Formats: sequence, C-alpha cells, structure tokens
Amino acid sequence: MNASPLTDPVALLRWYADAGVEDCSLEDAQDRYALSARPAVPATPERIQPSPARGMGEAPATPTAPVAPSRRAPVPLESPRLVEDARAAAASANTLAELEAAIRAFEGCTLKRLAKNTVFADGVPGAPVMIIGEAPGEDEDRLGKPFVGVSGQLMDRMFGAIGMSRERDLYITNILPWRPPGNRTPSVGDSAICVAFTRRHIELARPKILVLAGAVAVKNLLDTEQGITRLRGKWFDYTLADGRRIPAMPLYHPAYLLRAPGGKRQAWMDLIAVAKRLEALAAG
Repeated sequence: MNASPLTDPVALLRWYADAGVEDCSLEDAQDRYALSARPAVPATPERIQPSPARGMGEAPATPTAPVAPSRRAPVPLESPRLVEDARAAAASANTLAELEAAIRAFEGCTLKRLAKNTVFADGVPGAPVMIIGEAPGEDEDRLGKPFVGVSGQLMDRMFGAIGMSRERDLYITNILPWRPPGNRTPSVGDSAICVAFTRRHIELARPKILVLAGAVAVKNLLDTEQGITRLRGKWFDYTLADGRRIPAMPLYHPAYLLRAPGGKRQAWMDLIAVAKRLEALAAG
C-alpha cells in the first residue's frame, strides 16, 4: 500500500509536484485564519485592470496594425537574476549543439526538476521553416522530442498537405524546453527565463520563415498582449540582433484545432500563405 501524503513527507512533496506546486515554503509562518478574517479591501478604479483577451476564445476582429517585435522579454520581479543567467547562457552558445548543451546544463528553471526530459528540437537544422510552439506535453516529455503527440501528428498532416515535412523542410522547437506540470499554461516567469534560449535558437537556426504556433509563442516573440485570433493570418517581421528580419506567421496551435475543428479552415489559409511566401523568397 502506498504511504499517505499526510504521513509521508516524500509522498507529500511528490503530490505537490504532480499538482503543479513549485514552491511550498515561505520565510515566515502565515496565519491563514487571521488573513481570511481581515475585511476585503474594496476595489478602486485604479486597482481594476482590464484582463487581456485569451487568444483562443476571441471573436474574429478587423485587421490591426502590425506589432513591433522586441528582442528582450520583460523581466518578472520574482526572478530577474535567473532571467539574466539564461540570457548569458544563451549568448555563450555559437552553434545549435552548444545551445542544446547550455539548455541541458541550465538549472535556473524549476520546470526542469519536474520534467522527465529536456526537449530541444526536431526536424532539420537550417530548414527554411522554423515552427515554434508553447511547451512539451506528456508524450513530448516522455520521448524528448517536440510535437510528437496527437497535436504533433495533426501538425505533420497540416504541413504535409502543402508538401512539407519535418524530415526535409521543417525545424521544430518550443518556447519552453520542459513540460509544465499537468500541461498548465506557462507562467510569466517560466517564459521570461526560457525565451532567451528560443531567441538564440532562432539566431543560430536562421530560418527563412517563422511559424508561431499558438498564443504563448506569439506573445513572447512578438511582445504583444493581443490574442492569436487577432494576429493569425498576418505577417510580422521578427528582427534578429544583427538587424536581419524574418517573416513570422502566427498560426493556431494544433492542440486548439483538435478542440475547435472550426478553426481548421483559417489554419489552411494561413498554411497556403506560408507556402506562397516561401516560394516568393526562393524566387528571389
């Protein structure tokens, strides 16, 4: 019989990890009964902030002005040193192999301690199209490769429909190389730490086109709070540190399309746009 989490501290910590709890300690003990007894502070207009629209649930909108990409993600107040450490580690890599080694050696993201594998990339380095998703899922964490689960199989079929494959034309990675517990949405701190590696990944891979699959990739690489529904189907310029610009296309994440098949028509139109843009670039 397995030990109860209430009596076995190891079992309790494992239960916390499975539930997505990353830090279960504070410097001082907290009297939760006293805190809950305090009267709530009434909200004032200054305290009320409009919540950003979620990318997958927005209604279609009219075209908006392009978002100017930023090369440096915002630094969360809780982890500025870790963000700078990640940026330094990423900048020290001069090849994709060195970058992979730097990511595997990096200990500044708590997700690494909870994941089975570091998921770096798949496909062909130097391929014309680089796809960047959100984070590994359960299958990706188990196998150590991005987009190998059900959503990855859908993505393969989507790009296969326009004559592209990961064995020849695609290079694939994620914003996060480690799976968030329970496949939860990556936190701001997780993304701010890991996006430094993604930006360096793009610089070293130097694709002709970027495909940003899902809201997390779009938000972190285009530095925008607008939802994926507003941005998909539009071209943006992702600017490298040396000033070179790479055309970037936001695309619905395949996992979203599995939940909302009605978006497949728009995704197909976006894939056609990617194929045409690649042809134009090849023609010079």
